Amino acid sequence: MPRRKDIWRCGLLTLPVGEVLAGGLSHAPMHWLPEEPAFRFLADPFPWRGRDHLHIFAERYDYATRHGTIDLLTLDEGFRVIDRRPCLREDWHLSYPQVFDADGATWMLPEAYRSGGLTLYRMGKGPEGWVRETEIRLDCVPVDATPLRHDGRWWLFYSPADSKVTKLGHLHVAWSERLTGPWHPHPGNPVRIDSTSSRPGGTAMVLDGRIMLPVQDCTRTYGGAIRPLWIDRLDETGFAARAGAPLALPVSAGLYRDGMHTLSSGGGVTLIDVKHIDRSLAGLWLDLKRTLGRSFA
Repeated sequence: MPRRKDIWRCGLLTLPVGEVLAGGLSHAPMHWLPEEPAFRFLADPFPWRGRDHLHIFAERYDYATRHGTIDLLTLDEGFRVIDRRPCLREDWHLSYPQVFDADGATWMLPEAYRSGGLTLYRMGKGPEGWVRETEIRLDCVPVDATPLRHDGRWWLFYSPADSKVTKLGHLHVAWSERLTGPWHPHPGNPVRIDSTSSRPGGTAMVLDGRIMLPVQDCTRTYGGAIRPLWIDRLDETGFAARAGAPLALPVSAGLYRDGMHTLSSGGGVTLIDVKHIDRSLAGLWLDLKRTLGRSFA
């Protein structure tokens, strides 16, 4: 039975991503969200600015249940959490809740590979209410699918859920004329095979005319670091990219120095998450109790 547990914490800064990549995170002025109770965490934070407030959508995870759901956090002008509530729960694990505006609506595209697919949600009456819009069909069940609107069409970057190797080290691409599809897988898939820089890890964007996709470096550990993947060619038949150096962790991360696997942007802020690896006997005991509970259920 594995004892190690990744415990994540989310941080916010008011620098744009371009400045973060140029100057690094080591001494960046971070605003850290409060830590969660033992063996719970918030991870995969994505920002969205509503009419009156900045909101953060994040995965809420509890090792007692091992089931991820999506929480909505509302922040005041000083980046303090003034409201928090669940906003999306399914029978399967959810994470990586990208929220973005397009085509006159607000959308969420969360990670949900354990459902066997990928579902696009549309915002209902407010940021706490989401309605299933459509299932996006691709050449595989995707992990951490990341959208980008570029040159008049939609692009989607993702890793296949086929195996641990493909989840951590393969990159696929698809394109569509409309966000709701149909989607066309790139004929070169996988367009990249490299555990240092293939699995998506945040908001894809165009910086100074170049496409930048945050990707995870998983050579040492899952979510060991974030690198920028600079994409030099992206079209229906070709793909070329070059990975930049991994981002150093903020000094203020303290205990959380074992990895980072999200770099997201929007609403005038940049978000990250960092982790520490818990190897305590308390974590092992939590797993034993969970296993025994299932045995006698």
